Amino acid sequence: MYHSPPYPLLYEDLVRRALLEDLGPAGDITAEACVSTRARARAVLRSRKAGVVAGLEPSLLAFRLLDPTLAVRIEAPDGTAVEPGGVLAVVEGAARPILSAERTALNLLGRLCGIATQTAALVRAIEGTGAAIVCTRKTTPGLRALEKYAVRVGGGQNHRFGLDDAVLIKDNHLVAAGGLRAAVQRARARAGHMVKIEVEVDTLEQLAELLTLPVDAVLLDNMAPDTLREAVAMVGGRMITEASGGITPESVRAVAETGVTLISLGWLTHSVRNFDIGLDFEPV
Repeated sequence: MYHSPPYPLLYEDLVRRALLEDLGPAGDITAEACVSTRARARAVLRSRKAGVVAGLEPSLLAFRLLDPTLAVRIEAPDGTAVEPGGVLAVVEGAARPILSAERTALNLLGRLCGIATQTAALVRAIEGTGAAIVCTRKTTPGLRALEKYAVRVGGGQNHRFGLDDAVLIKDNHLVAAGGLRAAVQRARARAGHMVKIEVEVDTLEQLAELLTLPVDAVLLDNMAPDTLREAVAMVGGRMITEASGGITPESVRAVAETGVTLISLGWLTHSVRNFDIGLDFEPV
């Protein structure tokens, strides 16, 4: 399936800053010392494990920013399932800029492929339950748009992108606002008609009170599967149910089988395992 990447405007500055961080004020002194300006190269990006490709266009931008004349060819578009040794892309042209951009490109690509790969594994684990895997705002600063894109590539869905696109009332909001009813009433009075309101609850008693209030979704926090199943029955389809907290690859299926609508996982983005990708020069 083709996945349209975010607009370059959303990530070009990020890639540019990553290159500047790596190059420093003196540039790539190793490549400049060892490699002639006339040297040409053909670099092949290969997967070293099985997984799902994500973030190729943003990652390959690192090469184009250093040398717009480089020929960049994508062999495995985002969303492709690859095996060890699978070719993701090929970059051809002057050797120096390829060497200088290599680490920046692989750092970004490895992270985004890692997110897509572990998302896809979770989606497979809950297949047939009707639940969806969603990410959270626990993203790497500056990388949110790309990390959430990688979740979509892996078959997951996105929770809110920031503080400004939905209301999510959590435990500390309830304390500061003076209770559940007061918090929901203030949020409903403030939110526009296009803004959804979700409330986090820890107990079935809180849920019972919430069901008397005008909200769109409930976040069922750190509940065991038996409690989640009871909570879903109490809601009876009147609002979206979201399970969150302490959910692992081993427990995700049991959570999904309780009937919840969504399963949100912060570690999907904040504790991603880097996807191993190699870049190797071949004779030109």
